[in-house]
Amino acid sequence: MKQADLGLDLSAKRTRKREFLELREFAQLPTGVARLPDESTVLRFRHLLETHGLATKILATVNDTLSARGLLLKSGSVVDATLISAPSSTKNATGTRDPEMHQTKKGNNWYFGMKAHIGAYADSGLVHTVIGTAANVNDVTVGHDLTHGQERHVFADAGYQGIAKRSEAEGTTAQWHVAMKPSVCRQWKRRRRIGWTEHCAGRRCRG
Repeated sequence: MKQADLGLDLSAKRTRKREFLELREFAQLPTGVARLPDESTVLRFRHLLETHGLATKILATVNDTLSARGLLLKSGSVVDATLISAPSSTKNATGTRDPEMHQTKKGNNWYFGMKAHIGAYADSGLVHTVIGTAANVNDVTVGHDLTHGQERHVFADAGYQGIAKRSEAEGTTAQWHVAMKPSVCRQWKRRRRIGWTEHCAGRRCRG
């Protein structure tokens, strides 16, 4: 999560001084350590968490603590996904890539790794659900699993178009607020129809 927060690639050769110090403090590394663990070490740590189911338990413990102190408002959720890069090189002991990782295209760029699907409380921004998948898994297929079931409203970007019509939505009461696709908003702008500004603004679009 800290890696995604700072927008770092595991295989990055250089890290800005502020980011290096923040990562060192977050990982509680002593000042005598010359450098941060490399991508292979971090990846092995991820697999250790997955093997023992510790990531889910850690998140649940944090949320239970905050809920007990009355610090969580559950009326709304925001869902989103972020790509997390993994080493694509086969120069390792097995001579292969991690089979759980996959490549995907975003915009004009290709990425190899995994995707973190995240559900957070709309009011506080605190994360309540995290699901890890291969990078090529479509956001909309995981969207409903990112809700906690008590929210009345769920907010998402255009990658979740059509989620309210999926079979998983049957029996749920939460109202989905999904952003309009940028291409559709651009069409409205070109046509200059009356009220297009209010129409897009009401759907959290950008012209």
